Amino acid sequence: MRLKRYTLVAMFIILALVFAGCAQATPEPAEEPAGGEPAGVEEPAEGKVFTIGVLGPFTGPSARTGEEFRTSSEMALEAIDYTIGDYTIEVVWIDSQSDPEKATRAYEEAIVQDGVQAGAINWHSSVSVAVMEVTAKHKVPHFFGFGATEVVNEKFESDPEKYGYWTSKGWPTPVKLTVGYVEALEGAIAAGVWTPESKTVAIYGEDTDWGRSFGEGLAGQLEEVGWEVVDRQYFPIEQTEFYPTLNSFKDQGVALVAGTSTAPPSISAFIKQADEVGLESLIIADGLGWVGEWYDLTGDASNYVIDQIPGFASDAAKEFAAAFEEKSGLQPSPSSGGLSFDGMNFFIKVLQTTYADFGELSKETVYQTVQDKVWTGELTYTAEDGAIVMQEYNFSDPPDPIVGGDYYTFPVLQYMDGDQVYIFPESIAESDLMVP
Repeated sequence: MRLKRYTLVAMFIILALVFAGCAQATPEPAEEPAGGEPAGVEEPAEGKVFTIGVLGPFTGPSARTGEEFRTSSEMALEAIDYTIGDYTIEVVWIDSQSDPEKATRAYEEAIVQDGVQAGAINWHSSVSVAVMEVTAKHKVPHFFGFGATEVVNEKFESDPEKYGYWTSKGWPTPVKLTVGYVEALEGAIAAGVWTPESKTVAIYGEDTDWGRSFGEGLAGQLEEVGWEVVDRQYFPIEQTEFYPTLNSFKDQGVALVAGTSTAPPSISAFIKQADEVGLESLIIADGLGWVGEWYDLTGDASNYVIDQIPGFASDAAKEFAAAFEEKSGLQPSPSSGGLSFDGMNFFIKVLQTTYADFGELSKETVYQTVQDKVWTGELTYTAEDGAIVMQEYNFSDPPDPIVGGDYYTFPVLQYMDGDQVYIFPESIAESDLMVP
């Protein structure tokens, strides 16, 4: 009996091993479809990312302008769904804080740590001059920086191979635009609309590359047509108290006070305090209208003040302004929100062209497109492409855009009761110069 019991146990063990072996048998391979891949198996697509940096004063004295940069850039990128070809566009917001040293550190960090391969936009001239060293060091092309100072041009031209990575300026050197002020004022004097007792001017402005470039450029142009510069006052960008300066201008009895600031708190304080001290001079405040709330900031103190601001004239521009306000709750300025929208869209066109030509996006291929097509004038951005501020952005004489005619130009206007009234050029003038 014991032998039979052992025999039965052995048979059960053998049968169990046989069944286990059948259960672990290798399955037959699945039939392959015509394309050669196993049926039911999908290879995951490899995601490609191209990282761009948007440089702006997102905090600090010009943060209001930074808000316009961010909103307009987002609107342009949302329109293409942050996609070019098979690349996803990722954005690093580089905060300049209106400070060259801080901007330089932030930009280098964005390249080294965040992988930025190309950049766009910027507000301050002093920041542009400083950051040019970073883009040159890392060979990262940057587009449409607004820093207008001629120092950027001098640096670019001193070594184009090195500094050409600061590929294009969204604002030409001041003297290319300030001549409009001179022509408007001289035309009014010649027509008898304005008869100043003397052709005397006091120059003022923020103590930055931009402020001095604007002030000295305009001063030189005025002197060429017989004006006498009797005073120059430059101040820190964050300054908001101007009573001593303005009283000095008043005591000197100058006919014209002319200058600029990129910080809304500063320029609006200057205008309000000029009204408070009873300054009777005609005032050029270049940049007062760089934020949409200029009238909220100054009220009727802005009456008769002269500025250079393009307008939202076309249907496309008006649609942009309405969409911008709906998205952000802010009124855009053509000079910051409008120009940065055009600048970002031009940048997108460069990236799209690069992808179409090379099949890839890299800092090398993007820069090659700049050399081959942007600097030759083959690749421009026009109203037909969707530009809303200028008729055409053409960089065939880099780094400045071509100025004048149907290219890049600013009309001269005066503020009156919250409205902007164009006074020059004659082709679009709505009024003669209005004198206080």
